[in-house]
Amino acid sequence: MSVIPLVFTSGWASGINAYAVVLLLGLFGATGVSDEVPAALQRTDVLIVAGVLFLCEAVADKIPYVDSVWDTAHTVIRPVAGAVIAALLAGESGSLPELAAGAIGGSTALMSHLVKAGTRMAVNTSPEPFSNVGMSIAEDLGVAGVVTFAIFNPVAAAVIAAVLLVLGIVIVVFLASRIRRFLRRRAQRREEKRLAGTGSPWPPG
Repeated sequence: MSVIPLVFTSGWASGINAYAVVLLLGLFGATGVSDEVPAALQRTDVLIVAGVLFLCEAVADKIPYVDSVWDTAHTVIRPVAGAVIAALLAGESGSLPELAAGAIGGSTALMSHLVKAGTRMAVNTSPEPFSNVGMSIAEDLGVAGVVTFAIFNPVAAAVIAAVLLVLGIVIVVFLASRIRRFLRRRAQRREEKRLAGTGSPWPPG
C-alpha cells in the first residue's frame, strides 16, 4: 500500500507525457536519488529510447492539430505505459498488489490522457499557435515538478495530482462546445480531402 501514492502520481503523469515519466524515474534511479525505481526503468537502452521519444513528443506537442493527431495515436500507449510503470513500481511479478497497481496506474493515465486530449482539441479552435506552445510547456513542467516531488513526498504529490486531474475534468466539461467545434472542423477537412481525392466536381457542403 505504501507505493500507491507514487503509482497514482506516475499514472496521472503518464497520461500527459509517458516518455517524460520513464525518463525522469529512470534517471532518478540510475543516479541513486531514489531506491524506489525498479531496475527495468534504469536500463541504458530504456533511457535512450525514452529520451528520443520525449524529444519527438516535445516537438509534436507544440504544433497545432499535430498535437491532437499525436494524442490520438497515444490513446492506447499512455494508459498501457501508466499500467506498466505502476506494475513495475509495485514489484512482485504476478502478485495481486502488482495487478492492482497496474489497474490504478492504467486507469489514472487514461483519465489524464483524455483530459489532455480534450483540452488540446479546445485549444486548437484558437487561430494562433502560441496557446499550444504555452500548454505544452506548462504540461511538461507540471509533469517534471510533480514526479520529482513524488520521489521525496509521494503522498503530497498524489494529492496534487488528484486535484489537477479533477480540475482538468472540470475544464474539459466547461470547454465541451469548443471540443465539438474542433471535431466538426476535423470531419469537414476529412470530407474535403475525400472529395478532392475522388475528383468530385461538387464543392463540399
